[in-house]
Amino acid sequence: MDSKDRQIVRALQRDGRITNQALAQKVNLSPSPCLRRLRNLEESNVIRGYSAEIDPRKYGLSLLAFISVRLTNHTKETVTNFESQVRLIDEILACYLLTGVQDYLLHVVVKDLDGYDDFIRNRLHSIGCIASIDTSISYSIVKHTAVYPEI
Repeated sequence: MDSKDRQIVRALQRDGRITNQALAQKVNLSPSPCLRRLRNLEESNVIRGYSAEIDPRKYGLSLLAFISVRLTNHTKETVTNFESQVRLIDEILACYLLTGVQDYLLHVVVKDLDGYDDFIRNRLHSIGCIASIDTSISYSIVKHTAVYPEI
């Protein structure tokens, strides 16, 4: 990736619905080379897809939680089971493998505290192999962006 590719990526992160014509203008290319670069970025999986950014509260998911999970052990079977089960749970938007005391950080959205209780009791606990869960609930979002910094 060169700086022109990064300009294309950042422009698309800001507006995924931008036309090729407008994108080309924004990054100072003619439309044909811009489209060629875009297709190359898609084919090489630098750009993995396009989606809409949704306000979770307006969607009906007003409780945002960050849940730290520590596993009972770290055998290949335990890790594989946990990770495969996490991939199946829609309320988990992201799961990060961590260094340090905790093993994973889950980014979770649910409707409300009752939804959180149901999620913990019936979705997360059912995975098994969890030694501890530590939750932080977000009551406000100070900054949220999908645009990567320039490098």
